Amino acid sequence: MANVWPGDAYPLGAHFDGAGTNFAIFSEAAERVELCLFDGPGGPGETRITLPEVEGFVWHGYLPGIMPGQLYGYRVHGPYDPGAGYRCNPSNLLLDPYAQAIDGQMDWDQATFGYNFGDPSSYNDQDSAPHTMRSVVVSPYFDWGDDRPPRTPYHQTLIYEAHVKGLTYRHPEIPAEMRGTYAALGHPAVIDHLKQLGVTALELMPVHQFVQDDALLKRHLRNYWGYNTIGFFAPHNEYSSSGQRGQQVLEFKAMVKALHEANIEVILDVVYNHTAEGNHLGPTLSFRGIDNLSYYRLTDDDPQYYMDTTGTGNSLLMRSPHVLQMIMDSLRYWVTEMHVDGFRFDLAATLARQFHEVDRLSAFFDLVQQDPVVSQVKLIAEPWDVGEGGYQVGNFPPLWTEWNGKYRDTVRDFWRGHPDTLPEFASRLAGSSDLYADDGRRPYASINFVTCHDGFTLTDLVSYNVKHNDANGEANRDGTDDNRSWNCGYEGPVEDLDVLALRERQKRNMLATLLVSQGVPMISHGDELGRTQLGNNNAYCQDSELAWVDWDTLRDHFPLLDFIQRLAKLRAEHPVFRRRRFFRGSDADIKGKELPDLVWFTPGGREMADEDWSAGFAKSFQMFLNGDEISEPDRRGEQVRDDSFIVFVNAHSEDLKFKMPPGRYGGMWVRVLDTADPMLADEGVVAIKSGESVQVENRSVQVLRRV
Repeated sequence: MANVWPGDAYPLGAHFDGAGTNFAIFSEAAERVELCLFDGPGGPGETRITLPEVEGFVWHGYLPGIMPGQLYGYRVHGPYDPGAGYRCNPSNLLLDPYAQAIDGQMDWDQATFGYNFGDPSSYNDQDSAPHTMRSVVVSPYFDWGDDRPPRTPYHQTLIYEAHVKGLTYRHPEIPAEMRGTYAALGHPAVIDHLKQLGVTALELMPVHQFVQDDALLKRHLRNYWGYNTIGFFAPHNEYSSSGQRGQQVLEFKAMVKALHEANIEVILDVVYNHTAEGNHLGPTLSFRGIDNLSYYRLTDDDPQYYMDTTGTGNSLLMRSPHVLQMIMDSLRYWVTEMHVDGFRFDLAATLARQFHEVDRLSAFFDLVQQDPVVSQVKLIAEPWDVGEGGYQVGNFPPLWTEWNGKYRDTVRDFWRGHPDTLPEFASRLAGSSDLYADDGRRPYASINFVTCHDGFTLTDLVSYNVKHNDANGEANRDGTDDNRSWNCGYEGPVEDLDVLALRERQKRNMLATLLVSQGVPMISHGDELGRTQLGNNNAYCQDSELAWVDWDTLRDHFPLLDFIQRLAKLRAEHPVFRRRRFFRGSDADIKGKELPDLVWFTPGGREMADEDWSAGFAKSFQMFLNGDEISEPDRRGEQVRDDSFIVFVNAHSEDLKFKMPPGRYGGMWVRVLDTADPMLADEGVVAIKSGESVQVENRSVQVLRRV
């Protein structure tokens, strides 16, 4: 093992070239860096090798004969002075920040901390190797065959947010040994379900290697969601069906390949705003011990403490060139080597904090904008964090799309009967131009959703008025109280058939709203199957049946599943529901056209006036979508033509008569969707003439097509 060559300072990480492995790690704080090789798990069998070269603070060396599967780590010798921001401690075995696979878990022994419990100012010289994770050398070779990214345009995209384990762990058609893994996501049973739903993109909750929190383990809970990253290049090892070193990489690639063959994109929910090392009392697992000052935002007045705009104890230092390089290297790796199709950035406002305030022109966005790889995939921001001024919906740069939290809140408010919501509800239906048009973005900048992993499921949204998080062990203090839900008159499970029918209709109302809105719709996994968390709106720690999708309910919820499938098909077949440009309405530039592209009517069949919009009690309207006036051409430059539609919306508690608009908007119409009649026996059969009145049941949506 003494045969160590100088190697190269780039690329960072461990890279196998067929004959050996090059190791490179950045640390400006280090005085010496030891590479540690392990024969197997645990402490015995460790070989320490001082990296022979350092260039630009990158320590490196090449070892002939080191093959894929080799376990390794680092020990960094340097100053330990927390008051000055330094936390080097060679007793701590450290993960490679660029490790492409990680083996094992940490056990939260005192040895994994830089200090002794009870005395944060002390120096702990216990060896952490027997108690922590190992990095793994990975083979770069994989037979991708003719894999090609689907590159589905945003306006044709339907996103399905899912958890690797939660979606697949209880699926009866998946072999038991595969459930809850990447292999399960690539199984034909899962792919067929996604295809039937019309899904074009699978957005996975965090799959970067994360850490199980000690506080949760002590309560016999787990970090289920995974928003606690420690390895930005490594697929989480617990989602591997084989359990062998480095096999999670191959399994992940095989999953992506299978989904691509079904024309389904893979989007990763990524957490680049903080790491699992927590605050000043957290463990030393990687970044803290390698170069604390370079990786983390420390407080100006006392660098032993960490700035925290994420609510997790620390925030990465977004003005550090080495942090920015690591993030960009990670993003490019997942696109070029793992073939993923995009990213959803958790608490993305933190990525814009170069100093204190959120800066939409920060260095991170500049780097993404000019990057020839990353700029070409889907980039979705969760446009908020918990810091001051952190709510930034509508304020991200033009290249980005955003989870539209205002869409979620408005749709929930409208269907629960909240007053004065009609104008904003209409704006959200039309693509949220108030948020995205001014900076040149398009309707698809808005990722529309009613539910996601965070908060109530769709079933719980119509079944509970308040959260019920006692199972989390925090006395129901965790989770938001701003649910904007309505239990339809009874809290929780109920046998009353009228209440159950109303709840199902309310679910259909919100799904219909979602699928006929301009923008990109996102469905949360299991909502189509009536998934419930029994009122828990913060299931981050519930790696249990409470949060997993129960596929046995498929038969019970077939009507809802069938309804969503027909909705998705309607949207996919009709570009009028997924325009690439905002509506122009009655603007002067289209004077002379036979009909505007969008017209709003009262239930009485006349165009909405200002007083109609301002009436706080108003909860109903008609929306005319003109299929002959789609302003954007197709890819060949030809005019896009479609059928015209009218959408009736009645959120009142009483049935209403809707009068069809005048004949110039269409002489004959047929009903294609009715949330009060989900099976719709007369779909496309019964003709409705202009000027006639149509009965629209209370709290329901109808969609009519012009014939």
